[in-house]
Parts: sequence; C-alpha cells; structure tokens
Amino acid sequence: MTIVLMFVALLAGFMLANQNPINADLKKIVGSPFGAAAISFGVGTVFLGILALVVNHALLPSLSFVGSQPGWIWLGGVLGGIYLTSNVLLFARLGAIQTVILPILGQILMGIIIDTFGWFGGNVLPLTFFRVLGVLVLIAGVIVAVVLPGFLNRDVRQLDADTQASVLQPTLLGWRLWAVIAGALSAMQQAINGHLGALLQAPVQGSFISFLIGFILILLVSLMVDKRLPSWTDLQHAQIWNWFGGILGGLFVLATIIVLPTIGAGMTITMGLLGQIIGSMLVQQFGWWRSMKAPVSLVQILGVVVMIVGVGLIKFL
Repeated sequence: MTIVLMFVALLAGFMLANQNPINADLKKIVGSPFGAAAISFGVGTVFLGILALVVNHALLPSLSFVGSQPGWIWLGGVLGGIYLTSNVLLFARLGAIQTVILPILGQILMGIIIDTFGWFGGNVLPLTFFRVLGVLVLIAGVIVAVVLPGFLNRDVRQLDADTQASVLQPTLLGWRLWAVIAGALSAMQQAINGHLGALLQAPVQGSFISFLIGFILILLVSLMVDKRLPSWTDLQHAQIWNWFGGILGGLFVLATIIVLPTIGAGMTITMGLLGQIIGSMLVQQFGWWRSMKAPVSLVQILGVVVMIVGVGLIKFL
C-alpha cells in the first residue's frame, strides 16, 4: 500500500510539472502572472467544488466542525497563495537557478522537521542516520538534476548575474532567506491540508476548502497589483488546454491530501519533487504546452537516479 501511495505522490508531482508550462502560456495571453494564477485557482476551485458535491454532497464543513478546530487548520490555502506569489517575486530578484533550488531546500528540510516532531497532526518518524543520509543524497540529486544544467549554461548564468546585480547585497540575502522560508511554507501547506482532509474524512472537501481560500487570496493580490481582471478579449485567445492548469493543480492538492497522512510529509514532498523534475524533463524533451523544446541531458538523468537512491535511503533503510 505504501508503494502505491508513493507512486500517487509521484504522479501528483508530474501533474504539477505540466501545470507550470500551461500557466506560463496563460500568463502570456492575459499579460500577468497574477491574473493567470487567479484564473488557474478559479478553475481548480470550481473543479474541486463539483467533485466535492458529487462525492461528499457538501462543499463546506458544519459550523460545529469549524468551531471545534484550531485556527491553523484553515491556513493551507493561504500558505499556498503566499508560496505562489513569492515565486513570481523571487524570479525577478534571484534569477532562475536560486528561485528553483532555495524553495526546494526549504520544502525538503521542513518536510523532515514536520515528520520528526509530528507537527500538524502527523505521525512521528525518528530522525535516523539513514534518513539524514538519504536527505543529503536527495539534495545532491536535486542539485545535479535542476541546478547543474542551468549553471553549465553560460546564458542562464549571465542572466541570473544581471538580475542579481540590480539588487543590493543585504536585500539579496533577505530574498534568499525568504526563498527558503517560502519553500518551508509550501511543505507546511501540504501537511496542514493532509490533516484537514483526515479530520473531515473527506479529502475532496479538504482540497476544495484549501483551493477556495487560495483563490480568494490570489484574486485579491491580482486586483491590487494589476488593478484589473483579465478581459474576455484576452481569454478568447486561450486554447482549451490553457484551462487545464487549475484542474491539474486541484488534482495535485487532492493527491497529497490522500497520501500524506499515511506516508508522511517528508516522503510526500520528496516523491512530489521527484515527479515534478521527471515531468519537467518530459515537458522539456517534447515541448509540451507550447514550451521551449530542448533535449534532456545525461546530467539531468543522473540527477534523477541520485534522487531515487536518496528516496530509497530515507524510506527503506
């Protein structure tokens, strides 16, 4: 059963990897990353709402349930909105490489902390030598698969250097710290959502609540930043598949809510990241969703293999 749930988490990461280029293409159409995110969250909310009505015959929990739970149980959607907004801001200040690796580092470390101390209603998993070794190997695999290809590309290095040159060093350090914190918030979001779904005994309803809160937050951010919503004229240029991003995001949240109470936050996050990286490599290889097409390198494949070794050390030793 554990292996099956690990595969579900892997598939969830794969879906998220496909959501990213879909939303990136939508951003070009509506002219704003926040507007594209609001549309994606809106579609995901409607999709999960319909699913919740079909499966649970209800969208929201009872007032007695709401009153009996701690306030932090509703923060999953808020943390997801903060993480999404942070990624947009970080890219313009840190460049591509650090915007990818620093949040991932925060996700992995927070996932281990959550499991070690049993935060957010999770089971306690002792921090053994092999778990620590597995995490180090996993991080090494992420660096090889994600960071090294970009670092070996002189154009990417120069673009990142030019981006960071416009930011003062103390401010740059603050943004790097926030990148790690944003990744940690993303891990906390998944743990909170998993606990909410377990308490409700209704993963679909928990997913809907998280997405609804995130949609409200990102919609407010979009209105504050863009001062407008995407027009119908903009949306007429969208392809049918441009609307799939929110559905894939909703399925990602639903999958993590289902698997996290059983396999833990650390393994859910780890398998999700592995799925994202494999999915991104396939998107890159075949140029799916009008993304830039580029062949997968041996370095990227090596990085994935190292990550799988890290997963094995964490889970099976």
